[in-house]
Amino acid sequence: MLVKTFGSAVYGVDAISITIEVNISGGDLKYYIVGLPDNAVKESLQRIESAIKTNGYAFPRTKIVINLAPADIKKSGSAFDLPMAIGVLGASEQIEQPERLKDFILMGELSLDGSIQPIKGALPIAIQARKEGFKGLFVPKVNAREAAMVNNLMVYGVEHLNDVVNFFKDENCLQPVTVNTREEFFANQYEFDFDFSDVKGQENIKRALEIAAAGGHNAILIGPPGAGKTMLAKRLPTILPPLSLQEALETTKIHSVAGKLPEHASLISKRPFRSPHHTVSDAALVGGGGIPQPGEISLAHNGVLFLDELPEFKRTVLEVMRQPMEERRVTISRAKLAIDFPSSFMLIASMNPCPCGFYNHPEKECTCAPGTVQKYLNKISGPLLDRIDLHVEVTPVAFNELSNAQRGESSAQIRERVITARNIQTERYKNIDGMYANAQISSKQLREICVLDKPSEMLLKKAMEKLNLSARAYDRILKVSRTIADLAASEAIKAEHVAEAIQYRSLDREGWAG
Repeated sequence: MLVKTFGSAVYGVDAISITIEVNISGGDLKYYIVGLPDNAVKESLQRIESAIKTNGYAFPRTKIVINLAPADIKKSGSAFDLPMAIGVLGASEQIEQPERLKDFILMGELSLDGSIQPIKGALPIAIQARKEGFKGLFVPKVNAREAAMVNNLMVYGVEHLNDVVNFFKDENCLQPVTVNTREEFFANQYEFDFDFSDVKGQENIKRALEIAAAGGHNAILIGPPGAGKTMLAKRLPTILPPLSLQEALETTKIHSVAGKLPEHASLISKRPFRSPHHTVSDAALVGGGGIPQPGEISLAHNGVLFLDELPEFKRTVLEVMRQPMEERRVTISRAKLAIDFPSSFMLIASMNPCPCGFYNHPEKECTCAPGTVQKYLNKISGPLLDRIDLHVEVTPVAFNELSNAQRGESSAQIRERVITARNIQTERYKNIDGMYANAQISSKQLREICVLDKPSEMLLKKAMEKLNLSARAYDRILKVSRTIADLAASEAIKAEHVAEAIQYRSLDREGWAG
């Protein structure tokens, strides 16, 4: 007897529906799985046989052929166990009315006792199931809330093979999982473990990060150990504008595919903050693998990627980020497929000014040999620095500021100013597709959007000559000036806005590293 069940395969951040055809016929005892299965899929027959027998069902002792269609797409992972097991039970007439199976997608890994283990990518699978008109979706119980974020689709969270079999026998009353997506999303948007009010002093650094957040600018913090670079960077997501529902859905899909969502999670409501160690590999940072998986830059999509101790990262790792930073997506190509992962993130990096950490320190003396500071800085390539708009020097906090009991400005207060500035930019770029912040201004658009008056132009000219700023600093200063003007609710860029932007180009100054 031939029975069809339906599953789903995840490629990139999207899913493709897979038809599982199970045919049981007379003949020798042979089992075949066809349709480009990988080893995890091929091994599933042993798990399926054990799960079926353990729960009192009969496993056919005849020829079984299982086809995973379309047959030209590679099938990987153990999540096809459940639809194949139900297909075998349906084809051996142990499930009545097997024609009902056509209305449901089934996904789950089986244990030998029939219990169902979690899967990756439940959210894109649910989105595709609704798109193709399926009535319902069966997923492991721990993935049910994630999948239930999709409206107009009945999502059943199951813990055991018997739950699914009994559902099709009408012997139990499985209830679909319901999630009030909007209510949960908006309830958790402003719950943070960190706050800028915890930071003592460092008002100039807070100001720089506020500018970075307001314009979506990349930034690098340069300072000695213990000055608070990491502490400040961790608090940046608390002042970014809240995620929209569309952004939250995109972000959740990526984390779902990577298997990074916590158990029983629903929609990600806060901007992600990723901080990979400096020993990270190229593939771990940008994504990769036989079946490509998202890397850290995609997991930081719509959020912040923090690279602590930037010069300690392998140069090859940093160089592979250059194109994704520019295009805001990364394409991973293999012989038979190419997959796009979104990677629109803010890069925040930190570094010591030299190997010993005390170059330009107000009190401690640098012990590095002559030329070492420049050599250390040269670990970061010019093209990468070209994509970083703000260079911020962080100095140690004085004792009187540390001992001050008065709390600083809260993240909520700073966030209000950032949201106001972002709203101005949203209105400005409403007719330009894919553009939403000043950091995305192209060289062509720069002359139209960042117009300087005569005093501002003279000030910038004098700074370029006196500080020996590079040509690449010119565009960056204009972009940052535009953001500072937006924070001040000024339609025109004024001289004071340019003056403040100039001071955020430390690494472009000739002679900064001695």
